[in-house]
Amino acid sequence: MRLWLRGLGLQALRSFWVVRGVHTQVPPPPVPQKVLTDWEAICLGRQPVPEYFNFAHDMLDMWTRLEKAGDRPSGPAFWWVDGKGAEVKWSYEELGKQSRKAANVLGDACGLQPGDRIMLVLPRLPEWWLVSVACMRTGVVMIPGVTQLTEKDLKYRLQVSRAKSIITSDSLAPHVDAISNECPSLQAKLLVSDTRRPGWMNFRELLQ
Repeated sequence: MRLWLRGLGLQALRSFWVVRGVHTQVPPPPVPQKVLTDWEAICLGRQPVPEYFNFAHDMLDMWTRLEKAGDRPSGPAFWWVDGKGAEVKWSYEELGKQSRKAANVLGDACGLQPGDRIMLVLPRLPEWWLVSVACMRTGVVMIPGVTQLTEKDLKYRLQVSRAKSIITSDSLAPHVDAISNECPSLQAKLLVSDTRRPGWMNFRELLQ
């Protein structure tokens, strides 16, 4: 059990660096020495693994507090650039705020509770990371899927996982509509789009 929890902690740290660096070449800012020391001690078995660990609360929000207090240099937590040069850049505080709003969408609009499952089938848009962090905050289980999934693939995954919600883009929404009647657990469909679609909630509008 300890090794498993230790692996979760390392996975969370790796996930952070993916969020931080996948769309930018800027090197990561210095991390407070205590954080490195604590995690090194945990990895080497010299310090007990925390009974509870949540990346959003224990890492992201902590870095926000340190940045606001002036105990770490200010820098972007998330920096996304698309093929046309459009950018989305969030500080730790902004990423925390946006992910909490996304968590409210999952809990309020979708009615998801800790342990419920949501399928996340999106291209690498900023919303992909928002939903990922929001799931960490709420305890909702995220089931990622690639955008190449077919109707058959979607139906199988929704039925087997008993996912209560799915979030996807315009290109896959028709495929979900075609099989949703065969997925009795599916209660809420979220669309990441600048347009509306009947039977779907618009995730971007809900964030506002």
